[in-house]
Amino acid sequence: MPSAPRTDDEVLATTDVPVLLRYGLTQDAFRTALFGDGAVAAAVTLDRLGVVPRSVSYIAKIVRAGGLRYAAELPEPLPSREASELLRDWLETAAQLAGTPEGEARTARWLDTVAEILGLRRDARARSKDTPGAPGTP
Repeated sequence: MPSAPRTDDEVLATTDVPVLLRYGLTQDAFRTALFGDGAVAAAVTLDRLGVVPRSVSYIAKIVRAGGLRYAAELPEPLPSREASELLRDWLETAAQLAGTPEGEARTARWLDTVAEILGLRRDARARSKDTPGAPGTP
């Protein structure tokens, strides 16, 4: 039987992104949780901070090109200070654990997943605003 949909607040309350990064990058058993709830929680958090999907996709490209440590040392990886600090914390956590090219590639894929979810959330909001009778529309 499918579980009931959870609200953004419920996902955030029950998901610790740094912990999922810590275990999901190093243990196969946690990978699904990292790319599932972990990516959703990261996307919700960044969305609430006003981050656009292309910013996260760009960081994924930087991770692929320069590595996690390089990306974590960027002075301001995202447009706002609060979002940059949060992402830097995630990148530093990943850099401590993903000591192999495969681990770095996995982190870049996770960032791409977060960006994709961010984009889906934004698209869904835009569609609901354009739908007659939807909340917030005439």
